[in-house]
Amino acid sequence: MSEATPVIGVLALQGDVREHLVALAAADAVARPVRRPEELACIDGLVVPGGESTTISKLAVLFGVMEPLRARVRAGMPVYGTCAGMIMLADKILDPRSGQETIGGIDMIVRRNAFGRQNESFEAAVDVKGIAGGPVEGVFIRAPWVESVGAGAEVLAEHDGHIVAVRQGNALATSFHPELTGDHRVHSLFADMVRGRRAPESL
Repeated sequence: MSEATPVIGVLALQGDVREHLVALAAADAVARPVRRPEELACIDGLVVPGGESTTISKLAVLFGVMEPLRARVRAGMPVYGTCAGMIMLADKILDPRSGQETIGGIDMIVRRNAFGRQNESFEAAVDVKGIAGGPVEGVFIRAPWVESVGAGAEVLAEHDGHIVAVRQGNALATSFHPELTGDHRVHSLFADMVRGRRAPESL
């Protein structure tokens, strides 16, 4: 493992953890599942996977990682959320379930399940700003969309008139699941964000 190889965790409470671990490894990162605060302390960046955002929220509190995770994101740790992970990184949910909490980090308002139910899942080619080589194939499964963003957030992609990819500083979020397609360019973008964050500390 070289100095430049980032260690990126995947929040392994619920959702498609294994697929993210595979995609991160393909993006030349060391990938580890993260469930507990001590594991969170040993990584350079974190992916919050798809799944069910209310369940992830409750389990993060139960496992004691919610507050340490919020603190690390506030301190600048790179974080990437897909689908439910996008909801977890939103500063505000338009229609939260009772007791649902978020990590925050991106000044955006998201709508849960905005693209429809499980049986309305679909794939679509999405042009993502900052990713070369043509559109990314996005898998949308009970996907949210972003209703609006604040001044600090940058819209990276839209689909059918709705915002589906956003970045703010060291935080990245997509409505869709790139880890399910075999196209690892979004994970490579995130790994580069993590490397960029680590670089000043290693000088």
